[in-house]
Amino acid sequence: MRYNWQQKGWPEFHYNLSSVEDALLAFAERTGRASGLLKGLTADAQVEAAIEMMVAEAMKTSAIEGELLSRRDVMSSIRENLGMGGDTTTGDKRAEGAAALMIDVRSSFESPISEQKLCEWHRMIMAGSRRIAVGRWRTHTEPMQVVSGPVGKEKVHFEAPPSSTVPGEMKRFIEWFNETGPGGKKAMKKAAVRSAVAHLYFESIHPFEDGNGRIGRALSEKALSQGLGRPALLSLSRAIEAHRKQYYEALQQGQKSNEITPWVTWFVGVTLEAQIQAEEQIDFTLKKTRLFDLFRGELNERQLSILRRMLEEGPQGFEGGMSAKKYISMTGASKATATRDLQDLADKGVFVLFGGGRSTRYKVNV
Repeated sequence: MRYNWQQKGWPEFHYNLSSVEDALLAFAERTGRASGLLKGLTADAQVEAAIEMMVAEAMKTSAIEGELLSRRDVMSSIRENLGMGGDTTTGDKRAEGAAALMIDVRSSFESPISEQKLCEWHRMIMAGSRRIAVGRWRTHTEPMQVVSGPVGKEKVHFEAPPSSTVPGEMKRFIEWFNETGPGGKKAMKKAAVRSAVAHLYFESIHPFEDGNGRIGRALSEKALSQGLGRPALLSLSRAIEAHRKQYYEALQQGQKSNEITPWVTWFVGVTLEAQIQAEEQIDFTLKKTRLFDLFRGELNERQLSILRRMLEEGPQGFEGGMSAKKYISMTGASKATATRDLQDLADKGVFVLFGGGRSTRYKVNV
């Protein structure tokens, strides 16, 4: 099989945008709407919304690669990096590295990329790894392949360019990325399309021994942010992870040809989905802020602690709701106190009751 990098004209990609015009228009409208919603939040709430997006992105971009991070560890590391305090005793280098990448992608979105910056990102996400060469392009002589299946029966989905060609390929990629950004001599006006092409282009080179997917998705976010002129307030990886099988299928199909219309179509669609999810998150943050304002001074510390924990899960809610048993476990309260606290939250309208008997549960009324 011949891959895209082996074909004539590489890396001149071709695509037709007629099938995604409506999605691109909707994306532009949604980003404007999200900006309006964001302005309705207080300064503190705006920061909280940004943190929630970074936490979601850090966790989901790792989950796509089969690596599960603790939400609390990632949240703590992001807050610590932002100077907002946090539990620095978690000791999870993966969470710390993922958090550092999220913050750097947002804070340096206007800057061009460079080999130094990409290698810096690689060191972040590979913090503590002893399996591979960290912070430099791959140099091994054996083929860099994406495979699946048991040993001896592997299926090769893609083979990247030889390591010896990576420095030259990445020099050309970096030039392309910087030249296609706003103000560049080959500027691409549609941010979502540039984001799609950047991801496929980078993944096809596969310059690092590991971590290419996470850095490729960070580049996609950077491309979106540059096109918007501000840090993109969305989580691409959350939308991608929900369609992980289709993601890999679309990526593999895109790596077989330099005609990449199907890939661009799929990626623009998932970018729009991510923006819609971001709107929901911002709206949820607004409702959460109003909820705390409405009941300020009326809840005890146990109730506040539980409420914050439940709201951490975002618009999708706390899995399984809150029960008396969970309340006792999480607060250390007695059964009588837990029952009284939960009933009080329900009476005030903070919680909504569902189920019955031993299956009685509560969810937050936002």
